[in-house]
Amino acid sequence: MKPRGLLVAVALLAVLGGLTWWSNKKQAAASKATGDTTTKILSIPGDQIQDILVKKPSGSVELHRQTGSTWQITQPASLPADADAASGMVTTLSALNADTVVDAKATDLAPYGLVSPTIEVQIGERGGKTDRLLIGDDIPTGSGSYAKLANDSRVFTIASNVKTSIDKSPDDLRDKRLLTFDSDKLTRVELQAKNQAIEFGKNNSGDWQILKPRPLRADGSQVDTLINALKDARMDLSEDSQKAAAAFASAPKLATVTVTDANGNQTIEVRKNKDNSFYAKSTAVAGIYKVTGDIGKSLDKGVDDFRSKKLFDFGFSDPSYLEVNGVAYSKTGDKWMSGTKAMDNSSIQTLIDKLRDLTASTFQAEAGQEKVFDAAVTSSQGKRNEKVTITKEEGKYFAKRQDDPGIYGLDAQAVQDLQMAASGVKEAAPPPASKKK
Repeated sequence: MKPRGLLVAVALLAVLGGLTWWSNKKQAAASKATGDTTTKILSIPGDQIQDILVKKPSGSVELHRQTGSTWQITQPASLPADADAASGMVTTLSALNADTVVDAKATDLAPYGLVSPTIEVQIGERGGKTDRLLIGDDIPTGSGSYAKLANDSRVFTIASNVKTSIDKSPDDLRDKRLLTFDSDKLTRVELQAKNQAIEFGKNNSGDWQILKPRPLRADGSQVDTLINALKDARMDLSEDSQKAAAAFASAPKLATVTVTDANGNQTIEVRKNKDNSFYAKSTAVAGIYKVTGDIGKSLDKGVDDFRSKKLFDFGFSDPSYLEVNGVAYSKTGDKWMSGTKAMDNSSIQTLIDKLRDLTASTFQAEAGQEKVFDAAVTSSQGKRNEKVTITKEEGKYFAKRQDDPGIYGLDAQAVQDLQMAASGVKEAAPPPASKKK
């Protein structure tokens, strides 16, 4: 390389080295200025927080812990608090970290909007100690806010999501449930809809059954959908109470539901107006509210909507005994037998699948006269015994379960598939002959 080119390369290398040094120094200085990102503002055991008062120019809201995870709004009115909303605020305040320390010994709070804070939070502990958190202006980048403790000279920045989790109104914090029952301890549900009175109760196995208008098998998933809709029924507080009350008064009744758990009964009445909006009043809370969610769709049902259409309830438990058209099959270990004959497991399994999937297409008042098929299934280690008889009348098929007053209408194809599966059961193939040596 020529001497002149060598000098240019050296000069460029020196410039790059200087720039790197300056960049590293600047980053170190910036890091020092912004401070430790793990600086604690508050560190309080969550279970020790007893009261939270959020004060804003627009008004105040106060939370008081009653027991464990149960909170009550005490300002501006006495209202049950939403457990999740209260817990979220406790989580934020109990372990509040700073993003940065912008001033370690602030003497002038005006530049940070902390002379007249936008939010003041008072946190009261069980032992009587109280902390005051002040939140001021948003920082110029818009990614956080200035904050400080009233008895601390330091000014911090906190993340935007931290401010959001604290900046709550009474409507944000109140329990918006219209029914507060414990679904795990629910024992009765009474629905009045479509000019029918339907009552559901649990049997000895803990499964839902229809008790009224007459004892019938219930589709557990449909009853659970109803219960979940009731549990999820929430107040829509975007509509003022007077307008909601007027809409409720002028709307026809859609349904009334009473639920019973270990604490007693709760009742909700739901009405539907002409623009398909739903309004409700409940014995669990005062007032009338517009209702959010799909509660209307879940309540606008008759008894047949809740009836089980499955002919067999053994589900995915393994049957241990079958009797089809007078032929018995029993399971020993992993083998199916018919008397002393070993049966082909796959053909038995095809039959079981068809029995499991047998589903009614309609509900009927009467069965047919011509018997075409019957099957009995024992499952759940001998605890569940089911028997179904299929009859025919004028080309239509009907099914009846033993000890069940209901008559089920079946599709002809489903019956044909079942008959084919039954006729396809065969003996197991003999083991291959051993080769002679």
